[in-house]
Parts: sequence; structure tokens; C-alpha cells
Amino acid sequence: MKLWRSVVGKLWMTILLLVSFVLFFLTILLLEFFENYHASEVEKDLSDTAVKISKVIADHADKKTGMEVAWELVDEPVHVIIAEDKETFYYSPNDPAPNRLERSKVTNDPALSRVFTDRMKVKTELAVDENSQASRHENSIAIAVPLKMKNGKDGAVIIYQSLEVIKETSHQTTKLILLAAGIAIFLTTIFAFFLSTRITAPLRKMREAATELTKGNFDTKVPILTTDEIGALATSFNQMAKQLNHNIHALNQEKEQLASILSSMADGVITFNRDGAILITNPPAERFLQNWYYEIEKEHSKEMMPSLVEDLLKQAVETETEKIGEFSFQGRFYVIIVSPLYNAKTVRGAVAVVRDMTEERRLDKLRKDFVANVSHELRTPISMLQGYSEAIIDDIAATEEEKREMARIIYDESLRIGRLVNELLDLARMEAGHISLNLEEVNVPAFIQRVTDKFQGIAKEKQIELTWHIPHEKVLTKLDPDRIEQVLTNLIDNALRHTPEHGMVKVSYELKADGHHVSVQDSGAGISEEDLPFVFERFYKGDKARTRGRSGTGLGLSIAKNIISAHNGNIKVQSKLGQGTTFSFHLPEK
Repeated sequence: MKLWRSVVGKLWMTILLLVSFVLFFLTILLLEFFENYHASEVEKDLSDTAVKISKVIADHADKKTGMEVAWELVDEPVHVIIAEDKETFYYSPNDPAPNRLERSKVTNDPALSRVFTDRMKVKTELAVDENSQASRHENSIAIAVPLKMKNGKDGAVIIYQSLEVIKETSHQTTKLILLAAGIAIFLTTIFAFFLSTRITAPLRKMREAATELTKGNFDTKVPILTTDEIGALATSFNQMAKQLNHNIHALNQEKEQLASILSSMADGVITFNRDGAILITNPPAERFLQNWYYEIEKEHSKEMMPSLVEDLLKQAVETETEKIGEFSFQGRFYVIIVSPLYNAKTVRGAVAVVRDMTEERRLDKLRKDFVANVSHELRTPISMLQGYSEAIIDDIAATEEEKREMARIIYDESLRIGRLVNELLDLARMEAGHISLNLEEVNVPAFIQRVTDKFQGIAKEKQIELTWHIPHEKVLTKLDPDRIEQVLTNLIDNALRHTPEHGMVKVSYELKADGHHVSVQDSGAGISEEDLPFVFERFYKGDKARTRGRSGTGLGLSIAKNIISAHNGNIKVQSKLGQGTTFSFHLPEK
């Protein structure tokens, strides 16, 4: 930073210019004063000497003696002329001829010549009394005093002196004044710089502290060096920094608290500005957006929000009222509540609360369907038991063979009812957390291959290609083989039952850093988006495309989910209509 752009430079230059301006005019006035003063003193001395000479000559009867006394009264550089009249002038014998004032210059001078004519009333600016007259000739100053000679003539005493002495005195005085002015300016410069530095040093400290504040160092303090206004400013600055630090700390606490609240919320929260750009999201909202981007198969962009959300946002901003909407995708149901955000008196944006209502819909569906599902599952075997029992009682069967066939059907249906009841009991115990696992060390690849090979016969009968993608190396882990076999059996059986002829079913296993991953993929008809969230629920059965032939109880996948959960794992499904289905589960490393 250049000096003249700083406060020090500006204050320094201001003081220096002010003092220099004052000293400049003071020097001019002093020089004028001393020059006039020296001239006035010389004129006064010459006038007094001329009066004395005129009295001496007037008091001596002998003109010669009077003149000799007059010559003795003056010294260099003063010169005296005694004039009897305008024609007769007497010069001092000590005066060289070149330095003498010629008679013509006296008589031709308007001021000096008046002493011979107007003897009593002549007054001039340089006269010391009413009877004197003064004039300056080139580099000399002359004083003429009227003199009454003994012979009755009207004469005069003319005394003159060179101005060189006055000029030399004025020159020396000028040098002294200029030297004093220079010293004053030099001392003023030092004083102004010192004063400005003393004033601006605390200001620089405050500037440095303000820079630290902009960097986030709110504990910075300015040293208080004085008790004047600058010291009071430093005190106020420190109080401001302390209060700012307190406010920032409070804001950070509120921000962390708000972030914790948003992170712990089950509902998604999305904050928008007036243009629809996303400002803040919490984890549930992020999952919601990721699901939406997956649904539309595009990358993240603020312009790809669901149209319903955009409409609600626009309506909330325009009407400044809360708007509610509902929509679904990926088999999940959401309720969107959009409320306007205000900045003073204007709407600066909106906040959308995304509530996942899938679980509530699922529970409501389960509540409505549970009795119907149980009734549906029990109605057929009970009707068959009732019908064939009546046939036996009424002796409808003509032969023993027919009676045995009816008894076998009654037995099979009773077994079916028993399986249903047992599966319901097992499922109830699992959901209540009473499942017990018999953990054994199992070679997972060989185990999965063995279970898959059990279905090769069924796959060939249905002309379905059943393959497995399993590594040959040995991988040991602890699990309940009976339970995991039950899960694999259910998944492979479902895949075979719902895959058309010449289709494909592939069983895959992969060991990853976080555990064991097993998947069963088929090329069947797939599961509809509406049914996808409910495949692991009790009594779930898909559409007719997935229920050809004799269907199961609808409890297999629910049991499988509970078995995997008991192993601290998770199971999921991915499916699209016409593109097949993939069930996969993950078991952590024991």
C-alpha cells in the first residue's frame, strides 16, 4: 500500500501542508516587516544625525569650525553635504569623489529640492519632523534638513547612506527566517509522522483483528493502549468480537441441533428456493431422490423432480399456503406436504416434507387381507374334507378303490391344513423373536451347489435351464444349514414355478468384504410394481401370471425373510414386468 493512500500518509501530508502554508505566509510577512523596519531605523538615524549637524552649524559662529565638527559626527557609510543654497555645496574631505551625491541630483530631486523653497511646511513620508525631507537615490537613502546660515542664506543639511548595508542586513535576516522555517517544517514533519503513527497504530491492529474475524478467528482481541476515543473504539471492537463469537457459537449449536433433528427424522425434508433449486435435504429425502432418479434412469438434476412436487412447490409459492399431494413409484407410496418459507414479508422458498406411507398402506392391506387370505387358504381343503366325508357317509363311493381315493384326498387336505397351521405357527414364533438357530460350520459354495442340484430334475421336466455361478474354492462360515436350505429351496422353487418353458434360472454366490451374497435370478414374467413391496408379507400371491398350477400357502417368502433376519442378514427383490425377477440375500461373515 502506498504511503499517500494510507491514513498515516493522509494525516501526515495534511499537517505538513497546513504548517507549510502557515509558515510560508508568516515568512513573507516577517521579511516585509524586517525590510521596512531596517529602512525606517536607518532613516530615523539619518534624520536625527542631520538635525544634530544643523544645530551644530547653527550654534558655531565660525562656519569652518562647524563644518569640521559636522564631518566628525558621521562615519562610513554615512555621508553629509552642507548646502548654503542651491548653488553652493560643501562635501566632507573624507568622502571620495566617486561616492559623492552630485548637486544636480539633489536639485533635480522633487522631494529633496523642496527643502530650499518650502522650509517650514514641507512634510514627507520619511520626514522625522516638520522641517526634514527624505528621498532615495538609486542604492542610497538621503535626508534633507533645512539650515539657516549665518549669512542669512537658506541652506540645508543633506545626509545620505548606501542601501547596501540595509540589503545585507535584510539578506541575513531572510536567511535566518528561512532557516527557522525549514527547521520548523522538518520538526513538523517528524511530529506529524509520529502523531499519525500513534493514531493509526491501533487502527492497524483493529484492521488485522477484523481480517482474522473474516477468517473465523472470533477469539481475536485488539490491545487497548489508550483511554481516548481510539481506546474506546478498541474496547467496542473487542465487545463486538466477543458478542459475534457468542452468536456464531449459538448459531452453530442451533445448526447442529437442526441437522441432528433432520437426520433423525423418519420423514424426508427438502428445502427449495423460489426457483425450485434444492438447498437442504436429510437422509430420508436423499433416499427418496435416489429412488426417483433410479425410476427415471437419469442422473441427479434439480429439473427432474416429480411433476407433482414441482406443481405443489409452484402453488405454495404463488398462494403462500400449504399444499398436500400424494403419489407412488417403485411400489412405494408417498405423501408430500409443501409449506412456504418466508423472508421478512416475502416468500423466499418452500420446504417439502416427504412421508413414506408404504408401511401404513401395507398394514392396512394386511389388516384387510389377512382374514380373507386365511379364509381362502382354509376354505378349499375344508370344502374338500366336507365333500368327500359326506360322499363316504352317503356311500356314494361304489368300490373300495373309490373309498380309498376319497380317504387319500381327505388325508392330503388334512396334511395341507396342518402345513398351513404349522407354517403360521413358525412364522408367528419367528416374528416374535423365538426362532432358534443350530449353527454349524458349512462350506458355503458346496452347500449352495448341492441344494441347487436337487432341482435339476424339475428344471429338465419344465425345459428350464437351471445354472449356478459358484466359485470352486472352499469358503467356511457358521450358519443353520436346515434354515438356509429352506430359504434356497423356497427361492429356487418359486423361480422354477414362475418361469416359462425354455426360460432360465441362475443361482449365484459371491464372497465380498462385508459377507456372503447369494442371488436367484429368473427370466419369468416379473412382479408388478404394485405387488413388489408386499412379496415378503404373509399370504402374498402375485397375479395370475405367477400362480399357474397349484400355488403354495403364500408364507414361504415371509418365512425366508425371518430366517435371514435371524442370521443378521437381509433379503431383497428386484423385478420388472416382462424382464424377470432377482431375489438376493446377504449373510454377514461370522
